[in-house]
Amino acid sequence: MKMRRTDREITDFEEMIRIMEHCDVCRVALNDSSGYPYILPLNFGMRVEGEKVKLYFHGATAGRKYELMQADPRASFEMDGEHALEPALDGNACRCAMNYESVIGYGTMSVLPDEDKKEALDCLMQHYHGTGTSFHYDENVLQHTQVFCLEVLGMTGKRR
Repeated sequence: MKMRRTDREITDFEEMIRIMEHCDVCRVALNDSSGYPYILPLNFGMRVEGEKVKLYFHGATAGRKYELMQADPRASFEMDGEHALEPALDGNACRCAMNYESVIGYGTMSVLPDEDKKEALDCLMQHYHGTGTSFHYDENVLQHTQVFCLEVLGMTGKRR
């Protein structure tokens, strides 16, 4: 689908990754049989290998999101940042604008097997704490934690 405001479109893969690295929430939309999308704001980690992106999330071991992922693994995502209101020079509220950077995309969701949990959680923790940090996970808590992944199939960015 062609973006209407191509002057704001970001097509450079590395620039989209930079934007994603600075975001602290990823909103994921899952398909619900009710006809309405089910949207979740989630903390995330990201792994980039070449031009392939995987987003990692965590949560409890049961819930609606897992039922929806099992019924239909397709999902969309959105993340944004660098928000700043740009007031109109003439004071007219109709001419003010919001500056931002955003990335949206789509892919497929899957629950990770237990043996991949810690590596994915490390990725998630590094997003918020930085690389080079080592993490300890309580085994009792891990038993009650599910880790899932969105394998990105396509994405685009936008900036104003």
